[in-house]
Amino acid sequence: MKRVRINAGQVGLVFRKGDYKRVLTEGVYWLGLNESVIKYKLNIPFQAGTVALEILLKDEELASMWHVIDVLDNELVIVFKNGKYLQALTAGRYVFWKGLVDYTFTRADLSKIYITEKIDKAILTKYEVAKYVRVFEVAAYEKAVLLVDDVYVKTLVGGTYRFWRNDTSIKIAKVDLRQLQLEVSGQELLTKDKAAIRINFYAQYKVMDIEKAVLENKDYEKQLYVAMQLALRSYVGTYTLDELLENKETIAKAVFEDTKTAAKKLGVTVLNCGIRDVILTGEMKEIMNRVLVAQKQAQANVITRREETASTRSLLNTAKLMEDNEMLYKLKEMEYVEKIAEKIGEITVSGNGGMVKQLKEIFTTSK
Repeated sequence: MKRVRINAGQVGLVFRKGDYKRVLTEGVYWLGLNESVIKYKLNIPFQAGTVALEILLKDEELASMWHVIDVLDNELVIVFKNGKYLQALTAGRYVFWKGLVDYTFTRADLSKIYITEKIDKAILTKYEVAKYVRVFEVAAYEKAVLLVDDVYVKTLVGGTYRFWRNDTSIKIAKVDLRQLQLEVSGQELLTKDKAAIRINFYAQYKVMDIEKAVLENKDYEKQLYVAMQLALRSYVGTYTLDELLENKETIAKAVFEDTKTAAKKLGVTVLNCGIRDVILTGEMKEIMNRVLVAQKQAQANVITRREETASTRSLLNTAKLMEDNEMLYKLKEMEYVEKIAEKIGEITVSGNGGMVKQLKEIFTTSK
């Protein structure tokens, strides 16, 4: 005979020659000949070891002390211990002791895509669970179309979306709903007068119909780019270089009107557009520079002749006034004397005659 004690929080399983006989709870017991006991802690999940679990389950008393959890291939069971996450169970059979610890279990069906079980988001981020979850982020300024097995299901607004990971294909296609800008840069074009130029064009637009943009059109941005490009080419070819430079806003408005219909078919609304730069090629730049220099020189010559004419006319008018008015002539003499005095330290004049006449004679003699 052998005396054994089963302490609180423990359970003992009695075996005779390797065969299970009975279960012992808290207390003191005597074991018979060839009997042995294996003790288990109630706060630790049960591990059957070398004994088949099916044999132990035949003991109704022992079976009543267990949570027996069978997890199928397409399932995931999340275990909570006293209300806190413990572990995630995949396919298999698991046993937890009842009584000392409060275990709860949440069973999830992984064969479906939507997470309908009441599982906190924090639990879904745990590594053991997260590897069975697909996560998609849609920003507040975005919308996305949800495709299940490449079939449109619904449109998603901003938020975080989680789906069970399985063999079902799940995709989302996101679209930015903010005002966007399209650059049609470096377009090499010929004007009506065969001038080679490069144009940088821009357009501002917004996606208004995400289903049409993504589901009915492939690469809607590229299609909008091509529509802008073709419209721009068609209008530039009808203007000479000078007309083009003078009518950039008119061309931009025409391109805007032409692309509105095409943009609507793409689920897009064009808000405005314009020509940013008109860049001349090397030869054309030299020619335009020479033309500009010639124009500016001609303008300068016109201004110079205009000023000379005005100056001559002013002198003539002054001479006529002085001829008719002796006092004005005397004042003009004083003005000239003042100007000469500013540059010469001392001048002495004497005798009769006009002061201007005497100064003239002095300067002529000095030479």
